Amino acid sequence: MGILVGKDTRLVVQGITGREGGSHTEQMLAYGTPLVAGVTPGRGGTTFKEVPVFDSVADAVRETGANTSIIFVPPPFAGDAIVEAASAGLELVVCITEGVPVLDTVRATRFITERGGTRLIGPNCPGAMTPEEARVGIMPSSIFRRGHVGVVSRSGTLTYEVVDLVTKAGLGVSTCVGVGGDPVIGTTFVDILQMFAEDDQTEQVLLIGEIGGTDEEVAAEYIRGHFKKPVLAFISGRSAPPGKRMGHAGAIISGGMGGPQSKVAAFEAANVPVADTLAEMVEMAKRP
Repeated sequence: MGILVGKDTRLVVQGITGREGGSHTEQMLAYGTPLVAGVTPGRGGTTFKEVPVFDSVADAVRETGANTSIIFVPPPFAGDAIVEAASAGLELVVCITEGVPVLDTVRATRFITERGGTRLIGPNCPGAMTPEEARVGIMPSSIFRRGHVGVVSRSGTLTYEVVDLVTKAGLGVSTCVGVGGDPVIGTTFVDILQMFAEDDQTEQVLLIGEIGGTDEEVAAEYIRGHFKKPVLAFISGRSAPPGKRMGHAGAIISGGMGGPQSKVAAFEAANVPVADTLAEMVEMAKRP
């Protein structure tokens, strides 16, 4: 079954006529994702690859019954795009856009929280993928094989690497979710773990974290008290020298929290094995 996206998804692409939006629309359509509409203000009434284009998300929802949005609009407008999607009543909004101003994300996430009914993935994320059902994002579909391993990650490129290793190991993925690397995001590790806990297809979870922030420590605490399925973890950036500026905006270490030692210790306290490499993590996943 998987989580978040699947055969029941009815996807609208915000920014469908832009370079990135158009390119990934073609790839999502080729994969078989149920993509029903696109949105570009001023282009309403046209089509893109036979997909109807509307001036607003509200129009797209009214005409097509869309329930999910993916956002490819430029950073200065992405916050408003998130709010527009939530206002239209969409259940899931996936914001791929990188470089969204933090205050815009804060405003958008607060709007979603106060309004209710919408889940935001991202921003600055690769999206979500349920193999053989729906690709809602920018993940390379060729590396995926359907299976029983749930994957959740803060890093896009490490997500692709671990999925490729999972497939080559003869395993497969139930759903893969990239939550995003920004300091403010709509959905956390704990949120995804709660969904995996209720998903019959997911039998174990691979969690890929990074230095900075406290999401991994919070996830470890949740796992220790509530999550019963096997979890394996990997923390990137463990070899980064002190004071080294890392690429992700969320890579901020403060007050003894957010560092690699803190994250590893938290997972070990929750009886979650922490692998030194992604290959080691996948090898561990193969063991009975």
